[in-house]
Amino acid sequence: MHDRPGDLTDLRGDCANCFGLCCVALPFTASADFAFDKDAGKPCPNLRGDHRCGIHAELRQKGFTGCTVYDCFGAGQRVSQVTFAGQDWRTASREHARLMAEVFPVVRQLHELLRYLTEALALPAARPIHADLRGALDDTERLARQTAQELAALDVGAHRQQVNVLLLKTSELVRAGTRGRKKDRRGADLMGARLEGADLRGANLRGACLIAADLTGADLRGADMIGADLRGADLTDADLTGAFFLTQPQVNAARGSAGTEVPRSVSRPAHWTPLR
Repeated sequence: MHDRPGDLTDLRGDCANCFGLCCVALPFTASADFAFDKDAGKPCPNLRGDHRCGIHAELRQKGFTGCTVYDCFGAGQRVSQVTFAGQDWRTASREHARLMAEVFPVVRQLHELLRYLTEALALPAARPIHADLRGALDDTERLARQTAQELAALDVGAHRQQVNVLLLKTSELVRAGTRGRKKDRRGADLMGARLEGADLRGANLRGACLIAADLTGADLRGADMIGADLRGADLTDADLTGAFFLTQPQVNAARGSAGTEVPRSVSRPAHWTPLR
């Protein structure tokens, strides 16, 4: 996997080759994102027998916005087709189904790291640490190839901490080459903040809470977006050219316009104002 720098093909969800694992393994709570409660390991009532969502075309209208902004980063198809060799949780033993639900969130975290590391290796500014990034990518891929039992016992949090050291170094190298004040808003509570036209070039927005923030016309070029919560954020006419560690779920959770510029690593969401 990932022989070409920046190739994220294998790190996107492929529902056709998954057994609806996100609809089974993950819990959710009745809220603005979900219409009702569901326990971990319990299939969603909307999940059909063919592992497809019965209300996929109406998720937002039916109160399941949370589903529309989720991506497993390709973990679903790996767990379904590789880790468990295509054995369906519906027809397997109860223990098999339990283990599959336990392993899926672990592999999802590993695939998220693979996604960040793959992007980091495509960033010219991070070239001084490319060897370390490649080593971390190979180690993470090796862990993701483990057996179900090994994955269930994996301390994925410890591995995330090791990889995060390299991602932080990547961020410093990339942002150093971006013009602007390079504001540090790491972990900042910016919920509902009025940031229209803000100069956030090269900003550190790692883990920042930008829920419902007004970023209309903001300049986010070269900003580190890893873990930033963009639910309901208004990105109308914002410029995210060169923003890095920005994932599809983050973009899907925000609002945008035809004038919003996004990096090539993500696609424009269908619910945004379409390009003319």
